Amino acid sequence: MIMGAFLLLTIMTAFRILSRNRLRAGLTMLGIIIGVGAVIAMVSIGEGAKAAVRAQVASMGTNVIIVLPGATTVGGVRGAQGSAVTLTMADALDFKKKIPLLSETAWSKRDVMQVVAGNKNWNVPVNGISPGYLTIRDWSYSSGGPITQVDMDAGARVALIGQTVVENLFELGEEPVGSAIRIKNVPFKVVGVLAPKGQSAQGSDQDDIVFIPFTTAERKVLGTQFLGSVGALFASTDHPEDLPAAVEAIRDVLRARHRLQPDQPDDFTIRTQVDIGKVQEGTSHTLTLMMFAVASISLLVGGIGIMNILLVSVTERTREIGVRMAVGAKRRHILAQFLIEAMTLSLVGGIVGILFGVVGARATTMLAGWPTIISAESILIAFLFSLAVGLFFGLYPANKASRLNPIEALRYE
Repeated sequence: MIMGAFLLLTIMTAFRILSRNRLRAGLTMLGIIIGVGAVIAMVSIGEGAKAAVRAQVASMGTNVIIVLPGATTVGGVRGAQGSAVTLTMADALDFKKKIPLLSETAWSKRDVMQVVAGNKNWNVPVNGISPGYLTIRDWSYSSGGPITQVDMDAGARVALIGQTVVENLFELGEEPVGSAIRIKNVPFKVVGVLAPKGQSAQGSDQDDIVFIPFTTAERKVLGTQFLGSVGALFASTDHPEDLPAAVEAIRDVLRARHRLQPDQPDDFTIRTQVDIGKVQEGTSHTLTLMMFAVASISLLVGGIGIMNILLVSVTERTREIGVRMAVGAKRRHILAQFLIEAMTLSLVGGIVGILFGVVGARATTMLAGWPTIISAESILIAFLFSLAVGLFFGLYPANKASRLNPIEALRYE
């Protein structure tokens, strides 16, 4: 009871002392306000970025496995990944036969080409695909329908187009389905418009796309070094926990098909949706930590400001401290008084900083369009960090005040 009354009285005294010079107290708290606000805003931007990455990875499809051609080595010079033609549609068909874990397999080949509709044209990635590709990528349609196996078998001149292509080749309100477009002077009928997916995890526009049957692309549009060669293979599993086993099975099948010896490296690269997500989230997490560290510097600067102002206050109130000691105040009372003043500064600064941080995060979303997620955890961490800064940097001035000699303090002018 006595301790509670003493604590309350000490806090009231701290507020009264700080209110004597509001401008000085406000400037002292400024570093804490900026630091807490910056921590909350930066962490919110980082969390928003991670959520956006998760959404982008999810837009790739469900439990996706991607197999890319390996690198080439010519004359001792190693080319980039994908520079070799090492994958074929027969590889994907063999997957389906030999790997029960796979729910679907597909293949594709792509190139950037000019697509013409009426008097408009647009350079866009044109992808020759097998029908299973759309299932693996979990692509839906805003109008029309998919490319079918019948289209594949017939080498039909049909196309699916993304929303970005629609916006650049057709007038507002015009129905693209049933319209004619030309790719490399080959006429195609638009049979479907793909539902929007937004940006990919790599930052490319997934809606800036044209899909045509793989057989049509191979024979009439994109060409090929030899029939059946592909740019990438795709597969999916029913359950995410099956991905590691499926990847190993695919590796075993491909090494056997490509007649690779045990000491030879893979001539292909396998990536899963989980791998891509981990890399992207890892990057976002690193950036979030970096931004948090930079913002925390402001808190440390604010703490130095608190220590500086309390040292000045100790000097100004030396005689007052001597009087308090003379009438019975003990060292712990003086120590508590200055520590509470330091923590009061950081407490008030932290509360104001939280408001600034929340407003800053909201303003970032509204003005820049960046996604932000304000979590209670980030607010609590920033608030507790500000209190810790006040306690740490207030300890030295409080200790100095409590160690003053009462007689010398009373004589101080």
